[in-house]
Amino acid sequence: MAKKKIITKKSEDFLEKYINNPSPTGFESGGQKMWLDYIKPYIDTHFVDTYGTVVGVINPDAKYKVVIEAHADEISWFVHYITKDGYIYLRRNGGSDHQIAPSKRVNIHTKKGMVKAVFGWPAIHTRTAGTEKSPKLDNIFLDCGAKDKEEVEKLGIHVGCVVTYEDEFMILNDKYYVGRALDNRIGGFMIAEVARLLKENKVKLPFGLYITNSVQEEVGLRGAQMIVENIKPDVAIVTDVCHDTGTPMIDKIKQGDTKCGDGPVLTYGPAVQNNLLDLIITAAEKNKIPFQRAAASRSTGTDTDAFAYATGGVASSLISLALRYMHTTVESVHKEDVENVIRLIYESLQKIKNNQDFRYLK
Repeated sequence: MAKKKIITKKSEDFLEKYINNPSPTGFESGGQKMWLDYIKPYIDTHFVDTYGTVVGVINPDAKYKVVIEAHADEISWFVHYITKDGYIYLRRNGGSDHQIAPSKRVNIHTKKGMVKAVFGWPAIHTRTAGTEKSPKLDNIFLDCGAKDKEEVEKLGIHVGCVVTYEDEFMILNDKYYVGRALDNRIGGFMIAEVARLLKENKVKLPFGLYITNSVQEEVGLRGAQMIVENIKPDVAIVTDVCHDTGTPMIDKIKQGDTKCGDGPVLTYGPAVQNNLLDLIITAAEKNKIPFQRAAASRSTGTDTDAFAYATGGVASSLISLALRYMHTTVESVHKEDVENVIRLIYESLQKIKNNQDFRYLK
């Protein structure tokens, strides 16, 4: 018998609004407010730090603290240079992919409001065979329809304005969620759904649960580094995305073998606390949740590292969601995987005991 679906129509409506709302690194507050409003019915209290990380708390008086975490920011661009002819050159805010930029429509965020622009690119007719240039950071540019620099500036555009793509959420073939910024606002959605399930199913946890939506992951795990010192947790379960390596042009020998639709991806690596990982695997096996495995080298490259290597060390583990076309505007995840990541976090939390000691040697 198929498992009952846990993502409701109301949840999916929130997901669409949440993905469509821009939350560039360093400017996440709009999306964070939306996320907080969604989880408020499922938590006891919340707090927000100086840079915008939001933490919903269940059982705030408990001494033993468990974090479930995702990051809220999306990659974007900064206005970097405006030519006298009114063309705009950019600097990355996070790992924005210059190769997907030509012909994309964007929003330039200004104090006067949103200004529309496009990434221009020379027509195929004007390019000489054999000497064509590929899109690079020094040759992609924005055109906002202004005749010169003065007209650009009158629109409210200046160096430092943030730029986001305007592509929006869709569901592909009733199987995939598609959109920009699924990396990693789909993670924020999943941990919010865990909070909802705990509340609706009247699950009483013996510890404090800190549902954490961190900022500034895309520029070096900065939000997680800040908030871990604030919370001082005992355990952290982090969720982020990883690559679906079953799509064309990806070398599985280098990138591993993980695929959308085959379940959550559990990572092995130095930052992952093995006793906590074993607990998660046991939860998956007991509840018949399919999962995949991946190996990290020196670091996971996710907020897991920030929690694991915080002062004193925090028992940390990573539950990833396989994603296609990372850092593009058509990032895609399988709906069943999203459900199974939610289930796995939900079931794993119920296996953690109050004051559980995850040390290898005691």
